[in-house]
Amino acid sequence: MSAQDDIAAVEQVMARARAAQRAYEADGSQERYDRAAQAAAWAIMEPARNRALAELSVATTGLGNVADKITKNHRKTLGLMRDIAKARTHGVIRDDPATGITEIARPIGVIGAVVPSTNPGATPANNIINALKCGNAIVLSPSPKGVPTCERLLEHIHAEFDKIGLDHDLVQMVPAPGSKAKTQRMLELSDLVVVTGSQDNVRRAYTCGTPAIGVGAGNVTVIVDETADLAAAAARIAASKTFDNATSCSSENAVVVVDAVYDAFVAALAEEGGALVPESAAPGIVERLWPDGHLNREVIAKDAARMIEALDLAPEAPPNTRFVAVETRGIGPDHPLSGEKLSLVLALYRASDFEDASSIVARILSHQGAGHSVGLHSAEDTRARHLAETLPTCRVIVNQPHAFATGGAFNNGMPFSLSMGCGSWGGNSIDDNLHWRHFLQTTKIVREISPQEPTLDEVFAGYWQVAGQ
Repeated sequence: MSAQDDIAAVEQVMARARAAQRAYEADGSQERYDRAAQAAAWAIMEPARNRALAELSVATTGLGNVADKITKNHRKTLGLMRDIAKARTHGVIRDDPATGITEIARPIGVIGAVVPSTNPGATPANNIINALKCGNAIVLSPSPKGVPTCERLLEHIHAEFDKIGLDHDLVQMVPAPGSKAKTQRMLELSDLVVVTGSQDNVRRAYTCGTPAIGVGAGNVTVIVDETADLAAAAARIAASKTFDNATSCSSENAVVVVDAVYDAFVAALAEEGGALVPESAAPGIVERLWPDGHLNREVIAKDAARMIEALDLAPEAPPNTRFVAVETRGIGPDHPLSGEKLSLVLALYRASDFEDASSIVARILSHQGAGHSVGLHSAEDTRARHLAETLPTCRVIVNQPHAFATGGAFNNGMPFSLSMGCGSWGGNSIDDNLHWRHFLQTTKIVREISPQEPTLDEVFAGYWQVAGQ
C-alpha cells in the first residue's frame, strides 16, 4: 500500500467515526452514554478477557508482567467507573438562577488518542470510556508493539456494542501497521487530541493544529525523612516500584533519604527485597543499563531475574531480590541514574536533612520530571505543604505507594487515570489527572439578571487607604 493509500485509509476511518458520532449524539441520552461506557468497561474487566489481554500485552510488548496487568486493567477501570457513575454529561448539567446561566453538556466530536506500549489495554480503555461517557467517538493510535492488544480490546468492545445496538465505528483505531504519517493525519482530523507516551508524540500533538492534551515525562522522586515509619515506607516503595515491573510513569525512580535514618532505611529496603548497590559499583550499572546511550531493552520493565542477569548482579544480589537501589550523588544529563529508568532500578541519594533533601529533589526535577509528582514519607504534614509550595510539581503524594496513588486510588481523592498532566512545568495544558471532564464541552445560555455593579468605593477603599487616590 502506498503512502497515499495509507493516508486515505486513515481519512476513511475518521469519516466513519464522525458519522457515527453525529448519530450517537443525535440519539443521545444520559442512559445511552452510560450504557456505552459500561460496555467498554466490561469488555476489559470481564475476567477471561482481562487475563487474555494481559497475556497478549506482555507477550507482544515484552513489558511488565501478567498478574499486575490483570490488576491494573481491573482496578483502573473499576475506579474510573466509580468516578463517572454520577457525572452528568448529557443535557442540562447546571442551572443557576442567581447568575441566570444554564449550562448544557455538548460532545467534543471525534477524539484522537495516542496510547503507549507500557499500558496497551488499560490506557486505551480509559480513554474510550471517557470519550463514550461524554458522547464522543474515538480513534486510537497505539504504539507498534501495542497494536495486537488494542485490536483485541476493540474486538471485545464491539462484541459488547452488539448487545446494546451501538455502532462499531464509535471506537476504532488507525489501520495497522501504524506509522508517523498515519498518526499525524489522525491528529489533524480529530476534534481533540489526547496523547499519553513519548514526549516526541506530545510535541507533535501540540503542533498538529488540533486542540491537544498531552502529559509530561515521569521521573518520580521520593523523600524519606527522619520522622517516617521506615518499615512502612520501604514496603510502600517496594510495592510501587515492582508493580508491573515499573512500567508506570508514576513508579519511583529516585529516593532521597535523610542521613539520620539512611542506614536503617537501607536495612528496611533489604527486608522488602531491595538489594543495595554501593556508589563504587554505580558506574558499572550505568554502563550496562545504557550500553549504547539508550536504555538496555533487556532491562526495561523486565522481571527481577532478567534484570539481575542483564546488569551482571547475580553474585551480589540476594535470592529474594525484587529490585536494586543504586547509591549515587550525580544529577543531570551526565548522570543517567538521575533520570527515568523504566526498570526495577532505583537511584538512592543521601541528604543531610530535609532541607537538603528538598534541594536534591528540585535539582532532579530541573533535569527531568518537572510537573509530574513527588512523594514524601514523613510524620510531618507541614513538610508536604513546603514541597507543594516550593517544588515544580503538580502532586505531592504523602505516605502512599506512589504508582498506586498518583493515578487515583480507592483510599485517596485523585481521579482514576493513566495520564497525568504536568502543568506548565512539564509543558502541558493541564495540571491534573486526565479525566472525563476533559472530554466534554458546554454551551451556556446567558439570561439577564438584576444589575450587580459595585461602587468605586466598594472596590478601591482598601487600596486608597494604603496608596491614596
